[in-house]
Amino acid sequence: MLLLTSFIPALGQDVSIDGRLQPLLNEFFQICEKYDIDYHDKLFKLESIDIVNTLTVSENSSTLGMLRRDEQGAVIAIDINWMAQLDPEILKVVAFHEFSHYFLEYATHICNDCGHIMSVVNSSYFEIIRDWDNQLRTLFEESPALKRKFGAAVATHN
Repeated sequence: MLLLTSFIPALGQDVSIDGRLQPLLNEFFQICEKYDIDYHDKLFKLESIDIVNTLTVSENSSTLGMLRRDEQGAVIAIDINWMAQLDPEILKVVAFHEFSHYFLEYATHICNDCGHIMSVVNSSYFEIIRDWDNQLRTLFEESPALKRKFGAAVATHN
């Protein structure tokens, strides 16, 4: 497994980033910069952003990604299930979904299965990819992080 480590000496925090996720994280951060959403401080609070084999996999349901927390509830890692790698488009949607929970402050999902990156379930990752530019615009422009930045009330979604 290829691991890249990002390091900022002033913060004294290493973040282990799986090399297979690094290009997606770089793309996500470029969009954050476009919307002037700061991600640096949050990034260096993490221990890792990794592809793992520890998430639930079953015939009826699998967890493709999650934020891992410490005993105090602070997010310490972004974990992506190895199964998401079976298709690069699925990996991209799952990675952006998990990155958005953390960096864009989506504390909840916006719907159960509505064809949006922040759905609980996505019946068709490929439809999301075909509408990628619109999906990203909606993801960022409706994000709690951006709304908080501009003082707008953030609606909670279930």
